[in-house]
Amino acid sequence: MAGEWNHTSGKWNGDAEDKGIQTSEDYRFYAISAEYPEFSNKDKTLVLQFSVKHEQKLDCGGGYVKLLGGDVDQKKFGGDTPYSIMFGPDICGYSTKKVHTILTKDGKNHLIKKDVPCETDQLTHVYTLIIRPDATYSILIDNEEKQTGSVYEHWDILPPKQIKDPEAKKPEDWDDKEYIPDPEDKKPEGYDDIPKEIPDPDAKKPEDWDDEEDGEWTAPTIPNPEYKGPWKQKKIKNPNYQGKWKAPMIDNPDFKDDPYIYAFDSLKYIGIELWQVKSGTLFDNIIITDDPALAKTFAEETWGKHKEAEKAAFDEAEKKKEEEVIF
Repeated sequence: MAGEWNHTSGKWNGDAEDKGIQTSEDYRFYAISAEYPEFSNKDKTLVLQFSVKHEQKLDCGGGYVKLLGGDVDQKKFGGDTPYSIMFGPDICGYSTKKVHTILTKDGKNHLIKKDVPCETDQLTHVYTLIIRPDATYSILIDNEEKQTGSVYEHWDILPPKQIKDPEAKKPEDWDDKEYIPDPEDKKPEGYDDIPKEIPDPDAKKPEDWDDEEDGEWTAPTIPNPEYKGPWKQKKIKNPNYQGKWKAPMIDNPDFKDDPYIYAFDSLKYIGIELWQVKSGTLFDNIIITDDPALAKTFAEETWGKHKEAEKAAFDEAEKKKEEEVIF
């Protein structure tokens, strides 16, 4: 059963008039989407930005949004709907606390190879993804850059430019033994004759021992302190060591460059689709633009202007909660 969204500014906020959409029912799937004028980000900068607040002290759940192409059926939007970009925080226990950034190309979802930690408190935070025409990107949280780099390098969208030569073979005379037995180390004479155990020199035959009735007395054995186990020849550095053999790299015949690796031909919808055990996640102030400066200003005029007041409201709510527990 799908969960319902509330239009609200939340339990604590810096501006009661600045309302977003908030999950309201526990143990529910949520799906909501909106259409905007279709566009392509070819030869343009793409900026996706939104704010999210987990009022419920989220243990496990997502706070991400999706950009969808114009070929999807918006009325059937859900977990199986193909998407072009998925971006935003994901929290689950102690192991997962990161910003998801997934780019879909040729029907395959490609996860970013960098681990970008997300915020985990109960306040509003702004997440920004910038993808540029030079195939570089940046991820910002609260207008501070947390990760940047190349789409080519940080997603495995294209096959590698170079691969190990499958025809290469390790030369028969290649010496990859880092250590070798020391030819100067010889086993001591008589080493193999040293017994593992010896009679206990401190043992004494009991005074009441009767050889005729009890048999011939023999001292119990103890570990021989002289016994060192099987002899092993010492190892020394191999003067002829050539290192671990590696196949040489060659150009990958399957590699084909894509100058538009960063681009999507059609972007027409934005959607939020997630499962929540505990409801209370609030999304707000979504902006899609080609101007990073505009997005930054928008964040400062919304989240930035009210973050201190929101923090004060949260602290007051926590104080009241503690007082209720005491009394």
